[in-house]
Amino acid sequence: MIKNNSAITLADIARLAGVSAGTVSRALSDTDLVNEKTKSKILKIVEELNYKPNIAARNLRTRKTGAIAVIIPMGHEKEQHLSDPFFTIMLGYLADELSERGYDLLLSRVIPKNENWLGEFIHSGRSDGLIIIGQSDQVKVIDKAAKDYKPMVVWGANLNDQIACTVGSDNRFGGLIAAVHLAQCGCKRIAFFGDPNPPEIAPRMEGCIEGVKAAGIETPVELLHTHLTAEASYETICEYIKKNELPDGIVAASDVIAMSALRALGENKIDVPNQVKVVGYDDLELASYTTPPLTSVKQDLKLSAHKLVDVLFRRINGEETQSIILQPKLITRASTKIA
Repeated sequence: MIKNNSAITLADIARLAGVSAGTVSRALSDTDLVNEKTKSKILKIVEELNYKPNIAARNLRTRKTGAIAVIIPMGHEKEQHLSDPFFTIMLGYLADELSERGYDLLLSRVIPKNENWLGEFIHSGRSDGLIIIGQSDQVKVIDKAAKDYKPMVVWGANLNDQIACTVGSDNRFGGLIAAVHLAQCGCKRIAFFGDPNPPEIAPRMEGCIEGVKAAGIETPVELLHTHLTAEASYETICEYIKKNELPDGIVAASDVIAMSALRALGENKIDVPNQVKVVGYDDLELASYTTPPLTSVKQDLKLSAHKLVDVLFRRINGEETQSIILQPKLITRASTKIA
């Protein structure tokens, strides 16, 4: 007599199907080692009995966790939190991609205290693979781990001589098209708002400088060093407005910084775009709801998440993979258009 559904085992199904428990296990894993007739018979019994496999036990046998870790290192920006719009959107897309593959997302925000933090996490065995969002100031730590740990991929800049496999945007080109757009809109004095130290942000500023030069603008790009968080960047920009002659064009390192600029400019009665034009970076959904709507350099985060997960699982399966550079594009809105 068959037990209640919660107590049904592989052995019970094997007895009913007239096969071994190993054959049942292979059939449920959908391998080619079981012929279709036998597999169909087993699956029919499984369906009739409403059998639910013990995932934890299976993972213990296979030494798999069924989880992919997503780590966000905060080495350079300790005040930045997971509520940042960029993180919430990227994490949502990653969770969707992993769920479709039957995996859970294990999230960890890390403020590095030593150079061993990543190695310690890897050796904890808490996940079957690792996605790192942003290199922060941890490039050497990440590359050190990447020498021996292959199931890992990083969202970030593609750097010379790097070991880690990365997926990211062409940040230099993004900064360039932002600056060229401002020049085409008539701007003669362009500033870059952001922190140029992280490896993803530095090329955005370099591209901005290159775009200004290509447009024949003689005034050098001015840097306003701001944090990535909304309140900190807002306070810095307010102080800047009080003490300096304003540029007529701003390239922000992120949409969050650009939105802080719009807020500060608006509160100081400075008209955007007639007096100052503003371009953000990321093109988050919020960019179309600001006042005025924000022109922004779009990173396709949905595609990026797909690429990150695809590359990671190829590496889990033992494939050698190359880093991927995605092309950003400019989305123009009212923050740079004069009505």
